[in-house]
Amino acid sequence: MTLNAETTMTLHPLSDEEIAERLAGLPGWERNGHTIERIFRHTYHECVHLAVYVAAKAREVGHHPDMHIAWQRIRFAVTTHDAGHRLTVKDFDLAHHIDAIAIAHGAEPA
Repeated sequence: MTLNAETTMTLHPLSDEEIAERLAGLPGWERNGHTIERIFRHTYHECVHLAVYVAAKAREVGHHPDMHIAWQRIRFAVTTHDAGHRLTVKDFDLAHHIDAIAIAHGAEPA
């Protein structure tokens, strides 16, 4: 894989200060080690639909969250595996996409 300047920048692990600054712009997301996570509430079937829409967006942007569906809840966890399981700009960009998709589907913060 050839890395260009944009790829190198997005794969650069963020400092704790940069992570805190970016989290401030993502209400509801929390840091858990080297991941950021958020839980939404919706009916079980709507959580499944939400996962499908997020998966489609993840494919489009080339960055994939972990998703866990439970009864009336879906949890998203994001980290950059290619950066040694560290947080990068890509994680926060994907979190913004996830928020937009969840809101569009009527999901509520848990």
